[in-house]
Formats: sequence, structure tokens, C-alpha cells
Amino acid sequence: MSAKRLLCFGLGYTARALVRQLGPEWAITSTTRDGVHLLPGAAFEGFTHILISIPPDELGDPVLDAHGAEIARLSGLQWLGYLSTTGVYGTRDGGWVDENSALRPSSARSKRRVDTEAGWLELAQARGVPVHIFRLAGIYGPRRSAFDALRAGTAKRIDAGGQVFSRIHVDDIANVLLASIAKPRPGAIYNVCDDEPAAQEEVVAHAARLLGIAPPPLLPLDQAALSPMAKSFYADDKRVSNTLIKQELGVTLAYSNYRAGLAAILAAGG
Repeated sequence: MSAKRLLCFGLGYTARALVRQLGPEWAITSTTRDGVHLLPGAAFEGFTHILISIPPDELGDPVLDAHGAEIARLSGLQWLGYLSTTGVYGTRDGGWVDENSALRPSSARSKRRVDTEAGWLELAQARGVPVHIFRLAGIYGPRRSAFDALRAGTAKRIDAGGQVFSRIHVDDIANVLLASIAKPRPGAIYNVCDDEPAAQEEVVAHAARLLGIAPPPLLPLDQAALSPMAKSFYADDKRVSNTLIKQELGVTLAYSNYRAGLAAILAAGG
């Protein structure tokens, strides 16, 4: 039997980045959103760690609603990580937020995240579940960066009136999760982002320069023909502090800004 058993609810882009960094002492089990309601209670026995990357829907959080009681009964559970979003802070007109800032979600999607975070933290307080909340900034990495959109001809540079947002390389998310697993603090909430919030158009222009191609033209937001979901990302304008992951977890980011992250992706053949 493996000494460490991880159950992943959702094995998407971020969860796979974590799994790739785990050592041979780990046994990994994963489920998908379609199968989240199909796990019998006995399926939870023996798990020491749980990662939840499935987002809530209009009905609530599928994992908490379907399996919160079974999770609460796991006597050997050492760590549960819930992947949330910095969208819970809403907009600050370019100002900074940290983990103690008030939550002011500006979209229904982010409001559901606030409710889900509260549900998991309530379970932690009532039943002693070792819940850790990770508020992720915009995720990028290999096969999911400005390079891919530029090569596909779908990249847009959008003038959003000086709006900035924070982002994080997927491998740095994995590094933060590993640091938390090594140093758990039940009830903890962490912002997971790099050091340098930046405008979207700035990132796309830099990626184009690295590829040696002309950047797309700069378009006003109202002329960019974005989907409602894509447009909603421009509703929030804030800078997110990552001080806590450095001070408490001792994390040193591999990619402290988008320039370092994009250079590494390109050097690796991305």
C-alpha cells in the first residue's frame, strides 16, 4: 500500500501539473465531473489527500453536495485542497488585494465560488476537515498560452482602458500545492499568482515579439467581438498579492512574471 493516496476530483490542466511532480510514493485516483456522483462511500477509504478542481454550477458544488459527509468521516485525511479563483475579490480599480480583503464578486460565476469556499470552510470548522483554499489567478503554461492563440490566428490585443490582472504559470500552481501539502494549515486561504499583474494586450504583444511576428492590432473592448464569458474577465481590474505563499509556505516562483514564463515555454518547444 502506498503511504500517500491522492484523490483528484477532476484531472484537468492544473491537477495534471501537480500529479506530474508527485513522487513514486504517491498513489493517484481521479474522477471526472460526470462521475462525481457515482462514487460509493467505500471508495473514499484510505485516501490521505484530496484535490478538488471541479467548479461549482448553478446548483452548488457537486463534490461538497454529493460527498461532503463521506469526506468528513475520513479519519486519515491529512489535506484537502480546493481550487478557487481570484475572481472572488471582484474589481478594485487597479488596487491591490490580499487574502484578508473583502470578497466582492462581480459575476454569478465568481459568486458561486464565494459560496463554495464558504461551504468547505464551514465543513472544516464543523467537522475538522483539513481544508485549504487556493485562489488562482489566470492560468497559463505549455499548450495554453498567448503563443497558441497567435499561432492559431485567434489572438486579440484588447485595449481595456488600463485594466490589469494577475496570472500564474501552471507549474507554479503545482509548486504551491506541494508546499502546502508539506506544511498543511487547515483553514488556510492562499492567493496563487505571480509578482507582476499586467494588461492582456501587453502579454500578447510580448509573445508576438518572441515569435518574431507582428502583434495583432489593438482593439477597443467594445469592438473585440468577445463571448459573454470572455468579456466578463475584463470586468475586474485588480492586482493580487502573493506575499503569503512566500512568507508562510516558503515558495519561490519559477516564473515570477509573464516574460519568464513565456520564455520558458518557448525554450521548451512550446
